[in-house]
Amino acid sequence: MNPIIVTDSTADIPDELVERLGITVVPLKVMFGDEALLDGFDIKAPEFYRRLVASNKLPTTSQPSPVEFTAAYQKILDENPGAPIVSIHISTGMSGTFQSATLGHSMLEQEADITLIDSRSASYGFGLMVVRAAEMARAGSTSREIEAEVERLKSARKLYFLVDTLEYLQKGGRIGKAAAVLGALLNIKPILSIDKEGVIYAVEKARGRKKALARVVELFKQDLGAAGRVDVAVGHTADPASADEILALLRQHFDVGEVVYSHIGSVVGTHVGPGCNAIYIWPSAK
Repeated sequence: MNPIIVTDSTADIPDELVERLGITVVPLKVMFGDEALLDGFDIKAPEFYRRLVASNKLPTTSQPSPVEFTAAYQKILDENPGAPIVSIHISTGMSGTFQSATLGHSMLEQEADITLIDSRSASYGFGLMVVRAAEMARAGSTSREIEAEVERLKSARKLYFLVDTLEYLQKGGRIGKAAAVLGALLNIKPILSIDKEGVIYAVEKARGRKKALARVVELFKQDLGAAGRVDVAVGHTADPASADEILALLRQHFDVGEVVYSHIGSVVGTHVGPGCNAIYIWPSAK
């Protein structure tokens, strides 16, 4: 029996891919005051960013409970008795979602073949791993084969992201207020990435978006070497024009194969704010 793929909403996988590949998505929550909304279900990215900009107070986020994971796994097992499950989630360095999934598995009242994977990434940085896992599952791969491919992609995939403003990282406690104010005055665009432990870190800084994007291209060239054809995903905060601009730039420097546009959802967007772009590149399998 083919494995069933489970993930959480921070994978920011386009709805069309979720539906076509039969991926089960367990949502995180975003709270505007007392109003709790399911990420990607009750609120989609365009509405979220409209509300974020208009809100005087930064929304908060919360992970799914173990009970919610137990319910998701049980539903799959009820509908597909004996099916193995591969459950891939946002980095433990950023969220307790993986721990909730692990507890949810342990709370099942029946034996179940569930492989839990800490992606050590966020947004489509691991969404692409989930999509690949789902494609492999449909092609008849085993859970072990899928897990091995996810581990390979962790190191093969390269990513950088830019934020338009440091305001939301500051509000969320990721950087100090003085750094945020200075960054705004100097038009500083930090280039960020995620390390092997799944934690966000600053790679370097550039003055202005154009210089930052040019530097990201150079960093990708260093990372990929002679990779040949590459697949690309560009994440954006409900601003597809910004993704078009980045893709056009990448096509000038790389042999681009498949392309995915990913909305950066409400949970990740709470911390990076509007105007963020994330760029993911990995060697093409085709």
